[in-house]
Amino acid sequence: MPRIQKRMDDWSDYLVCLAVAEAGSLTAAAQQLGVSQPTVTRRLQALEQRFGEPVFDRDQGQSRLTTLGQKVVAHAKRMREEASAIERAVIAQDQSLSGLVVVSASEGLGADWLPRALASFQRANPQIGIEIAIKNHSANLADREADIALRWNGPGTQQSLIGRRGATVGAGLYASRDYLEEYGRPEKVEDLADHACVGWTVGDFFGWPSSVSGSAVVPKNISFKANSPASHLKGIEAGFGVGVTSHRLARHCENVERILPEFTTSLDLWVVAHETVRKSGRVRAAFDHIIAQMQADSAYFTRGESSIL
Repeated sequence: MPRIQKRMDDWSDYLVCLAVAEAGSLTAAAQQLGVSQPTVTRRLQALEQRFGEPVFDRDQGQSRLTTLGQKVVAHAKRMREEASAIERAVIAQDQSLSGLVVVSASEGLGADWLPRALASFQRANPQIGIEIAIKNHSANLADREADIALRWNGPGTQQSLIGRRGATVGAGLYASRDYLEEYGRPEKVEDLADHACVGWTVGDFFGWPSSVSGSAVVPKNISFKANSPASHLKGIEAGFGVGVTSHRLARHCENVERILPEFTTSLDLWVVAHETVRKSGRVRAAFDHIIAQMQADSAYFTRGESSIL
């Protein structure tokens, strides 16, 4: 039986245990928590010493939960949810235009458009600090990974989130002029079956076109894949093949040419926040500002025209 000492526990040790369980290893958990691996090891050992038995079975650098560990992690998740709820409640009652606002976005938006969009907001509200968190996955707004998130095609399935569609991002087929001179310019969608594809490793943000009959057009091969919009575009520009990318990104590449302009696709860009956090004065102000900037810059997002920012 576990030997629980009658003393005040360090509650954060349970969250370290949760981080290891979610990350899959001590090293990954340390990176996630922003501490050293020896620190994670020491805190886990202290937790196991209090319990009198292990919470993980360790094998070749991987950590697998024991039966006790599974119970600890289940409770730790509820602890994290309750702690996040307290933080959200505190933030919601703060109506001042001061403090920090964390905005999560993918690399393509977070490293390009978003800083320019928020510059005027920060100048108008100098007591509000801005932090941009670049994530290829959806930030957990309930767990306070961010106050606001920019997401594709809706707020997602997480409960208690509210969102507004801010812009529609248009995209088309692009290839480098060097590639087209060597392999020819396709005259119809079906011709893409004879061309190499530049694709994605994290979902198909903009889908490959179908034939007139609706059947999928399979490219000759996938010559290059990336999980970064910037890297994906560089693959197109370098001549790896044909790729579907947004007009707003393609406009910056002189050697990239749009092909088959009759093919067009798009994704809706949403601004999302937790319904409680959205009540905060600074978060609400930043949320509304981002929406207004997207709407004012709609031609940039939809057609790739010059940004007004």
